[in-house]
Amino acid sequence: MSESARAANQAARKRPGLRERVRATVQAEVVEVAHRLFTEQGFDRTTVDQIAAEVGLSRASLFRYFGTKEDIVLGRLEETGHQIAAELAARPDDEQPWDALRRAFDALTRINEAAPPEQVLSYLRMLQETPSLRARHHEKQLGWQKLLVPEVARRLGADPDRPEDTRPSALAAAALACLDAASTAWVACEGTVPLAVLLDRAMGALAK
Repeated sequence: MSESARAANQAARKRPGLRERVRATVQAEVVEVAHRLFTEQGFDRTTVDQIAAEVGLSRASLFRYFGTKEDIVLGRLEETGHQIAAELAARPDDEQPWDALRRAFDALTRINEAAPPEQVLSYLRMLQETPSLRARHHEKQLGWQKLLVPEVARRLGADPDRPEDTRPSALAAAALACLDAASTAWVACEGTVPLAVLLDRAMGALAK
């Protein structure tokens, strides 16, 4: 296991303090209420004031937990990015970078498989149909790319002091593009084909 994988495992074992656990509980309640309202009314027609009122928070208090309305939908993506990066770092050192990236995305497919399919489909439809969410989602995925690039570079034996070596960034960006293509196809086929299968097809096309 690489040094980065060991560091990720140590971080995962560290138990959060009481304040962090309370914050996480409130955030989870806000997300649950907001997603219900978004599903019932649509993202654009749901106001922050409505969400805050249902949870029992003031508008100002809600914004202490989430910077924007979009972050209520996408706030968990930062944690997901760290999970994918940890999964990548834990892959065998002799595994090809592209194969390791594919297996790292298992962290995401497992999350989706653990939730009711219609709930995940509704979430992804909302992302695809709401311009402000699409833009914010793209920003979050750029953050994922930054997390993945160092480990891809290590596997390639790339020199981090040579920014002209575009291979690590290209591989990470291409893998995330395949993930987006698979997610779009999964929504289009109403989840009849597993996301993991669609992701295999997308990434397999670039491996040939």
